[in-house]
Amino acid sequence: MTTPKLECALSVHPKAKVGESIEVLFKLTNRSESPVWVLKWQTPLEGILGTVFQVTRDGEEMPYQGPMVKRAAPGADSYAAIAPGATVENTVEVTQAWDFKKPGTYRISFRDALMDVATRQQDVPRAGGEYQSTPVTCAPVDVTVAAR
Repeated sequence: MTTPKLECALSVHPKAKVGESIEVLFKLTNRSESPVWVLKWQTPLEGILGTVFQVTRDGEEMPYQGPMVKRAAPGADSYAAIAPGATVENTVEVTQAWDFKKPGTYRISFRDALMDVATRQQDVPRAGGEYQSTPVTCAPVDVTVAAR
């Protein structure tokens, strides 16, 4: 099986004030010749339901303070189908899950792996958690938070 070519991108407004919401746009593009099915779990495609990002302020890791979800096995609707050349995206509000209350430069990084990627629709959902974890690299984004 060839590994699908997936391209990941994050974007955020580079400046915010303490107390303002900070929204991060997550995009995942299929650069392969055929469609792929990506499990949305542990990615911003499903929102923030776990430590989908690593957040640091001035180099110090910020603890995750959002919800943690326990789940049953995924269904077919837990996957995003991405056609060749297509992009799926979602915007998430990171101040709901990490503390951005102090001024400083915050770096937001995606955790660099997709839990499951399938190249055939009949493989979705996978039986018994036989996930095909797929690394994907997103360049981190920085946001400078200033005092009010």
